[in-house]
Amino acid sequence: MFAKKFFTCLVAAAAVFNVHAQKPVITEMGNTSLVFMVDADGSPVYSVTYNNRAVILPSSLGFVLANDTSFYKGFELTGTDKKSFDETWQPVWGETKNIRNHYNQLTVHLRQKSAPNLLLDIVFRVFEDGVGFRYVFPKQPGLQYFVVQDELTQFHLAGDHKTFWIPGDYDTNEYPYTTSKISEIDNSDLVKNSTAIAVRVAPDKYAVQTPLMMKTPDGLYINIHEAALTNYSAMQLHVDRATLTLTSSLVPDAVGNKAYLHAPFSTPWRTVIVSDNAAGILTSKMILNLNEPSKIANTSWIKPMKFVGVWWEMQTGKSTWNYSDYADSLDANGKPIPNGRHGANTANVKRYIDFAAANNIKGVLVEGWNIGWEDWFGNWKENVFDFVTPYPDFDVKGLEEYAAQKGVHIIMHNETSGSATNYDRQMDTAYRFMKKFGYTSVKTGYVGKIIPRGEHHDGQWMINHYERVAQKAALYQVMLDAHEPVRPTGLQRTYPNWLACEAGRGNEYNAFSDGNTPEHETILPFTRLIGGPMDYTPGIFKIKGYSTTPNRQIHTTLAKQLALYVTLYSPLQMAADFPENYAAHKDAFQFIKDVPVDWDDTKIIEAEPGDYLTIARKEKGKNSWFIGAITDENKRTATISLSFLDAGKKYKAIIYKDADNADWKNNPEAYTITTQTVTSASTLTIPLAPGGGAAVSVVEEKP
Repeated sequence: MFAKKFFTCLVAAAAVFNVHAQKPVITEMGNTSLVFMVDADGSPVYSVTYNNRAVILPSSLGFVLANDTSFYKGFELTGTDKKSFDETWQPVWGETKNIRNHYNQLTVHLRQKSAPNLLLDIVFRVFEDGVGFRYVFPKQPGLQYFVVQDELTQFHLAGDHKTFWIPGDYDTNEYPYTTSKISEIDNSDLVKNSTAIAVRVAPDKYAVQTPLMMKTPDGLYINIHEAALTNYSAMQLHVDRATLTLTSSLVPDAVGNKAYLHAPFSTPWRTVIVSDNAAGILTSKMILNLNEPSKIANTSWIKPMKFVGVWWEMQTGKSTWNYSDYADSLDANGKPIPNGRHGANTANVKRYIDFAAANNIKGVLVEGWNIGWEDWFGNWKENVFDFVTPYPDFDVKGLEEYAAQKGVHIIMHNETSGSATNYDRQMDTAYRFMKKFGYTSVKTGYVGKIIPRGEHHDGQWMINHYERVAQKAALYQVMLDAHEPVRPTGLQRTYPNWLACEAGRGNEYNAFSDGNTPEHETILPFTRLIGGPMDYTPGIFKIKGYSTTPNRQIHTTLAKQLALYVTLYSPLQMAADFPENYAAHKDAFQFIKDVPVDWDDTKIIEAEPGDYLTIARKEKGKNSWFIGAITDENKRTATISLSFLDAGKKYKAIIYKDADNADWKNNPEAYTITTQTVTSASTLTIPLAPGGGAAVSVVEEKP
């Protein structure tokens, strides 16, 4: 086939310069072909083709270690192992009921020719939609405890692709996406002007974060990311704009090292997902398949859900997290003086509990309930929060009883203000408190610089911390929603109580900045969400007039906010707006009440990153489908074939769509709702306004 001929030519060309290059090893699966070889310098090299097209040109692999700065050359291939694997497994929750894990695996065994003859294995898994590979350091006398100074994994691209990227920042991924060619990447101004809460100026202006989404000029879609990130630093990518080569750039620790390891050890997987259509990127399950199965034996307590909360009112300035205006706002008796705008007060929380109960929403998030918010941000203090002491106006026991009577769970909020050491010390105390007062879920936060000083949000120390939190939460049977963490890499398979993360630029940026562009939500599924669900907080109905800042608004229509519940997948979805704003649009709010958060099947109807996306999902355990269609700043028509419905059955379709005169900027809250009977032979044709969208519920009509 073409791939073999292509790489035979490469090897022949290499032989012109040095006859000692070793014979390549080829592994294939469907349209994907991987070639591995050791070149004339003894450097491991791999390449990838897809459907006879070059995806990754010959690219080097290896490391710089503290005790071996040339751990990327001088190797010889001592042997290979091959195996095939095919299974179907069921996630605890997800976008589909069943996931097939089918690959051909190649393990190459390498040994350095010079003493002490160190060993390195590289494991490649070739799927029908791409390749995953990881390094394995075998147990060996000459390599026990060791330090990684650099990982030299390369991805040599075959062209100057259209790319959707955010800057390589060690502490945050809350950036808007830039679309450019690889050769035009330069993040200098983006980093300098970022409004991200935890931003830290990155030292490499040509570094980008993963998941990195690309499209070739001839229509091939490529996504580079990593899977199963544990006990290691997050991988960013340095861009060589001249050679179009991406090189792994690990996030350093306080002294510049990238990882402290002990053999035997396996690194996270490096992933290259490939498809000749955009939908194929979204349906790939490679990231999940490269993670370990669940470590939680009993998962019956893990329940995906929707929630409301005391949150958006603080984001928009209606109320505050803090109880007093300042840390030293004390009366003559030394008690804090209330500022009159504290949001997490008992009466206000009851109002949200009542709203949730009336609308069959199971969770209520409460932020700002515990003391410390007067002096929490930017001070790099270690003991700001204790996670168990409420403000005087927050009745922990009374609210627990009130919520239980209403069939609602309050969601705990543990903001650490970046002091991960403080949280580590108090986790057992915090989670015992949750169990005592009936909290089944927790939202963690890591705003600010990390303590210990000099560590980063995405460095090895914090990667281990995030996993410790997931493990501790599982021990106490608490579900986890992490904010300001590293972007996910599929660990929700291993820890299914880890329902969601923020780890990206969410809807909140419309409250305290210029917001997210209309194309933003059409890019996120191809980038941030490749690794796992996002707590994006959709459902804002008051598009304008919610802020004291002039001209600030959400950059979508109201109908698009509904569609996001389908297009931005998460088993934990917030109805983020105020109850009174939903009361003003009860007919539109019906879709939020109806839409599930757990699915048996998912169909990508139409997709193009940065432009549009239409997704249909089948409700878990039921014969109902929900559809979301969104567009960027351009109006367009969504054409939705309903051929996925059961033949011979009739369904009721309720269509929530932009009004004819709707526009994200000038008339965002204009929508219409229509109802019609449909079958598997039907096709919906729905106009989408600029920055708009549509949401559809399709429920089987019973005789």
